[in-house]
Amino acid sequence: MAYLQDEELRDEFDLFGIELTDDVIDRLKEICITYNLDADKVTDEWLAFSKAKKDLAISVENLDLFDREKLAKKIQRTPQTPLHKKSQQRVYNINNVSEGVDITDAENLYNTYGGTPSTKGTPVQKRQLTPDNPTIKRFQNSARSPAVPFSPASFSPVGATPSKKYSSRTNAGDVVASIGNVDNVNWQGSGQKCSIQRYDPIGNLTKEEKDSIKDLNTDFKYMFQKLTDKALVLNEMIDEMATQLQEKHNIEEFSHVALPVQEEVTLVGRICCDSLGKLNAKSVILEGSRDTSAGRYIPLDLSDLKQYSLFPGQIVAMDGTNTSGQKFVVKKLYEGVVQPLPACSNEKDQIELPEMTVLIAAGPFSTSDNLSFEPLSDLVKFIRKDKPDIVILIGPFVDVKNDLIESGKCTSSFDEIFRTKLGEISSEASSAGCHVIVLPSYRDVHHDYVYPQPPFFHQSQTKNEYPNVRFMPDPCVVNINNVIFGITSADIMFQLGAEEISFNPPGASDRMARLAEHLLTQQNFYPLYPSPEDVNIDYEVFDLYSRMPSTPHVLILPSDLKQFTKDIKGCCCINPGRLARGQAGGTFSRLQIRAGVIRSRESILPSITAQVLRI
Repeated sequence: MAYLQDEELRDEFDLFGIELTDDVIDRLKEICITYNLDADKVTDEWLAFSKAKKDLAISVENLDLFDREKLAKKIQRTPQTPLHKKSQQRVYNINNVSEGVDITDAENLYNTYGGTPSTKGTPVQKRQLTPDNPTIKRFQNSARSPAVPFSPASFSPVGATPSKKYSSRTNAGDVVASIGNVDNVNWQGSGQKCSIQRYDPIGNLTKEEKDSIKDLNTDFKYMFQKLTDKALVLNEMIDEMATQLQEKHNIEEFSHVALPVQEEVTLVGRICCDSLGKLNAKSVILEGSRDTSAGRYIPLDLSDLKQYSLFPGQIVAMDGTNTSGQKFVVKKLYEGVVQPLPACSNEKDQIELPEMTVLIAAGPFSTSDNLSFEPLSDLVKFIRKDKPDIVILIGPFVDVKNDLIESGKCTSSFDEIFRTKLGEISSEASSAGCHVIVLPSYRDVHHDYVYPQPPFFHQSQTKNEYPNVRFMPDPCVVNINNVIFGITSADIMFQLGAEEISFNPPGASDRMARLAEHLLTQQNFYPLYPSPEDVNIDYEVFDLYSRMPSTPHVLILPSDLKQFTKDIKGCCCINPGRLARGQAGGTFSRLQIRAGVIRSRESILPSITAQVLRI
């Protein structure tokens, strides 16, 4: 193994918001040399160990503990046998050959294939069978050894070094990330009435048109998805992207993926893995659509590409050659199409932006060791102080991964906990004169476990109980005072990061921006396919509610990865982080949109100031 550079370790740990001191880096390099680990592997091992120790902070002392308790036991170094102790190999002949045969081993082997032992008194060995449902390594969860390096089920990365307890934190109010000019910004709400409505045209259909589709604002049946219907949706996604790629890049026509041709051709299809393992450069295949390729697939040779960034489920086009019909050698890659920013419906072709402040927070809203909801109480105090115009709260609210819920020690009903906290939020928001938007999460233990996910309540059911709260599905595209927000609670950034492979990708130094851009180029909130086992996707509803009708002005992607605010293709992309991280405090975001007028299809980033703060 080549000697590790300090920057390699800093970059790997910085991805999860962990800052390394010089003495910690020196100790890490010692560990890497001792156990022949690279920066990626030692980061993986430390995060798993830290989670098992209740988010243990990284330090030289804790790295010594990490060395003794985890690495020394897990990574055993094979001792070399001294030369003078090597046993001399015995030579057998016709007279003593029977002495070298172990009849027990022979019978055990025979029993493995279902034979009957011939020696009396020898116990019958149980026949060894291949399990009916072998464990798929890439989908292992927290109850098993984590195969996916950084999966939400195996650990909860923390921003910087966490406090041991929420009450002992000393960094409340610190700014973690920002975008725009933050000088002389007034974060107080304007007090103006806000208009909130679904931007997705399906949300505005007439009653007659709604009868023919599933409506996420009412109960709908899931777990009734037919494989033929799912295949139809996946195929249509390829066809639609193929049409856009053809128009953007002036492609004459697409060829059959498995047809051998001598000249260079262009293919279109979905990136897949040729096995159940994790995607790598040697296991990439391209699955074509029914129309162009009859659903066939072809292995890809990526060695001629100067740069690429690929993940399972990505729909791409590519130029190359397929002389044998067995492998397609890729020469050029087209990685999807970014849709234009929202258009304006008025005759002036302009968008009027009223002044507006927005507060954004994603669950869990209570630390993992209790259900006292201290971080949520502090957030409510922040709402009382600044009175933002809009508050966007993204689940989980009653987190299935909370220690009390996992251990069955919760004494109240899950619905009761949720309604109590929702009532407190609604009451405080009414006093502050702000509107609240609430999205569920598939980690909410009291709600439907499906994606796309219906809202907690139909609006008509809670109009009197929570008058200033709007319940939205996950994901959703919302029009707030002419500003289009795209929001999802699924940690797609984290899951994409675990599956993506890349080679000298554009913007290689900013992996977060690259992961977020995949959503814009694929034009939906969850482009990864197949999804992990804890994300249950209904593809019939996915086709209606998870697509992006346009690139939103603001895209909100809560994730366990490092918090950020970024300009991506003119879209303000925000990861507000989690309000609670393990037993420590987390982060939330706020943004201000200044009053003004912009043209249709233009970015509103010059009018936005956004920050991510510690609670």
